[in-house]
Amino acid sequence: MGELIGLKADLAQLVRLALTEQTEDVRLFAARLVRKYRETEPELAKQMDLFLRAKPRRTGAPLRKAATPLLPEEVLPIDDESRLSLLKVFKDFSDRDAPLLSAELEESLGQLIQERKQATRLAALNLIPTRSAIFVGQPGVGKTLTARWLAGQLGVPLYVLDLTAVMSSLLGRSGSNLRAALDFAKRSPCVLLLDEIDAIAKRRSDDADVGELKRLVTVILQEVEEWPATGLLLAATNHPELIDPALWRRFDLVVEFKAPEPAAVKDAIKRFLGPDFALFGRWIEVLTFAFRGQSFSDIEREIRRFRRAVALGTAPDADLIKEFIKARVLTLDRQGRIDMAVLLAKQTRLSQHNISDITGVSRDTIRKYSTDGPTVIPKNGGNKT
Repeated sequence: MGELIGLKADLAQLVRLALTEQTEDVRLFAARLVRKYRETEPELAKQMDLFLRAKPRRTGAPLRKAATPLLPEEVLPIDDESRLSLLKVFKDFSDRDAPLLSAELEESLGQLIQERKQATRLAALNLIPTRSAIFVGQPGVGKTLTARWLAGQLGVPLYVLDLTAVMSSLLGRSGSNLRAALDFAKRSPCVLLLDEIDAIAKRRSDDADVGELKRLVTVILQEVEEWPATGLLLAATNHPELIDPALWRRFDLVVEFKAPEPAAVKDAIKRFLGPDFALFGRWIEVLTFAFRGQSFSDIEREIRRFRRAVALGTAPDADLIKEFIKARVLTLDRQGRIDMAVLLAKQTRLSQHNISDITGVSRDTIRKYSTDGPTVIPKNGGNKT
């Protein structure tokens, strides 16, 4: 009876939104219903999901006016030799968890989103929204996750160029593959990500590259400069020093992903621990210090390892943390090891003997610094340089 009442209420809400012609709200509510009934009413959820995917968006969103809407029967371009798809596709809802970003990055990407959502207002002032951006940062800092989140916020699919498929062994085919992928992405509203762009957009002065790679750089230069305002072109690189200087000038926006700050590290630990935070919460300050300088993906990998071990009963949380810290202190300089030892002395119930064994810091030193007042942790967390 309760489920029937819930269904009636959802139906009434859907009818209300439809009659008031709130098209975007109808889509969002329908998407929520798909998730809500996926377990209890799988056939209903599947049918609604098919309707959502088959019906193109018709809102005032900034990416809506493409030459041709993406139809279900359109197939992704492939490499004729390997038969591999040239593009990977991600379709995320707008309620996807936001990536862990610094305040500076949040502000920069927030403006990018607002520009796209208020494209009409900009057009009235003879302005166009940001059409392209390049993400710069080490692996694991969240570049691809941010691209997926951006696409979800804009309500469009994310296409990721698969360089392993683009780089064909057939002479001249790589250029054709690249053109095919780019032309496909320009047909409909989307976000296109050229991941690891340094692999195909190297400096043209690099004598080690063959002529075809240099031609690929020219293709990308032209595309970035002429990319339509109906779409958003993103690129990502771990090696900005390899990229042709001319390409930097073509992008509207350069977004630098730096190593996460301590506050972001702590937030990441809490998020990745999920329901196990109650168990590991007492170690939060120690883990925050130990993970400094690590990427979000490194943090997530270790946290998941902790959780699996606890779930299987192979090791208690204290043993896991102690072994992890013992490995991490090897990357710290002397002051960093002292800071870690003092933090353990103040934040845990470990004996000075155990702390000395874990960190390699003598008990006399631990005692001396622990009684001298609060420890001052350097910004680099005592990492070796």
